Amino acid sequence: PLKPDRNGTALALTMVMTGIALAILAGAMTWSMNSTRLTNRSIQYNHSVAAAEAATEKVLSQITRDFLQGGEKLVRDNLNSYRQTVPTPTDSAYWNGWEFNDASGNLSQTFVQPGVASSYRVLNSTYAGLRGFVSTYTLVSHTRETTAAQDVTGGVLQEVELARIPIFQFAMYSSGNMEISCGQPLTVTGRAHANGDLYVEPDNLLTFQSDVTAVGKILFQRDPNDGRGSPAGSVIYQARKDSHVGAMILPIGMTNTPEAVREIIQPPPFGEDLNSPLGRSRYFNQADMLLVVLDTGINATSGSFNNFGANIPTNQLDSIVSTTNSFWDAREGKTVRPIDIDIGALKAWSETNSSLRVALGSKAVSSVYVWDRRTLSGADLGAVRVVNGLNLPSRGLTVATASPLYVLGHYNQNNLANLGTANTDTTLPASLVGDAVTILSAGWLDAKSTHGIVSRLAAPTTVNAAILTGVVETTPGKYSGGMENFPRFLEAWGSANIFTYNGSMVKMFPSIHATNAWGNAGVYSPPKRDWAYDINFNDASKLPPCTPSLEKVIRSQWATVAADNNTAPAAP
Repeated sequence: PLKPDRNGTALALTMVMTGIALAILAGAMTWSMNSTRLTNRSIQYNHSVAAAEAATEKVLSQITRDFLQGGEKLVRDNLNSYRQTVPTPTDSAYWNGWEFNDASGNLSQTFVQPGVASSYRVLNSTYAGLRGFVSTYTLVSHTRETTAAQDVTGGVLQEVELARIPIFQFAMYSSGNMEISCGQPLTVTGRAHANGDLYVEPDNLLTFQSDVTAVGKILFQRDPNDGRGSPAGSVIYQARKDSHVGAMILPIGMTNTPEAVREIIQPPPFGEDLNSPLGRSRYFNQADMLLVVLDTGINATSGSFNNFGANIPTNQLDSIVSTTNSFWDAREGKTVRPIDIDIGALKAWSETNSSLRVALGSKAVSSVYVWDRRTLSGADLGAVRVVNGLNLPSRGLTVATASPLYVLGHYNQNNLANLGTANTDTTLPASLVGDAVTILSAGWLDAKSTHGIVSRLAAPTTVNAAILTGVVETTPGKYSGGMENFPRFLEAWGSANIFTYNGSMVKMFPSIHATNAWGNAGVYSPPKRDWAYDINFNDASKLPPCTPSLEKVIRSQWATVAADNNTAPAAP
């Protein structure tokens, strides 16, 4: 048997060990409870962050919708509405018991801060390399679940860029499908983009020097409606080639089908709001000068910017506008009755006249919209033709119409030494906008237009201007002509006669006036095409007057933020 002193020692040791064990157990239980509490808090924080993100996403979806339909004006008009927007039980029963605030003491609100529009700059996105006018908006939400065991608030900040991308930043752009089927070697020096599928179908060597993108697919094949054989040529991509990219949208307040987009060149219907998304997008409403040609004569006024209030006397138009000429269009099979506009005479008049110049603040005319309201027979085709266009008014010039548009001779090259070259150092911002655009060379004579093609001999011609117009789309058995025939021709060119073009080709809608299909015999023989994207258009100050802008929402930053904080964390 143990001695009494040893019994006491054993008991004490047991009690000490038990105490230690209990302390360890208590510590373990405390640690476990704290760990569980921290884990639950972390889980609850993640839930709160997700809820805060949902709030910013709800606001972002509304901003995106409004921006793409109506531009930034509509976004700024709706700022208060966005600030009142949070997820609610109407969206889902899940949001019962959630509380949202804007970190400024306002419950059931989201922080929405518009930024100051930045300078014209290069974008970072799928369309990296494009330039745009960008405004950065900051969205912040702080959120907590009121029924949770722990009161944990999560905050999310998102910065988004609302980018307006001038449409004339592409060598070739299409609002729908695009086809390129060159019979001669062709180099596309600028970006190419299709808001649909891109059919790359060369019959010679086709080289893309810049990025190629399509909302649909980029396919080495003919359009399914094109019954010609497989492409016989080859293609070289020297930069990125991306399919299934996000679409770029014109803010016209409706779906951007090619048919809907055509409205931007149409006169507005009576009573349309000038400040509606479509009203702001119409060339008719943006032009400095409006020419309305009637059977009884010509009316000319300033544009909507001063409510058409400056009337231009008819006698001032005598040297500028003529409706007495006519010529045969072998593709359309019609006699064209053009409204001829002498650009040189317009330039001289705009620099000195006391009617429109006063309305423009002593500035030269930079845009003209022509509305043809004459009554013509079915055998005739109403059109607008620009002539004597080497020298433009000092601010450049956009000529727009809903009718077909013809360009006679060289256009926009005030340095004759640069004719036939890609040198546009001294050219002015210019665009040509119409139902169809047809090039009549420097050798064109109206009197020979009815003769056979062997008598309609072209001469080398240079045109420096963006072109926004329509096409006759490919139908079963009839090829559209593709982007290689985007500007239309009516003469025998041949390889000795070069058509030099520097600009941006924008295929926007189906033609509804000049609607005969491409490819009929006796219309033209193709020129040697010396084409280049005009890099002047990378400079905002050198964009053509009234250039439409495509809208794109670009996410630039996402971050969690501490409670009561609406500022993005500093970069590490």
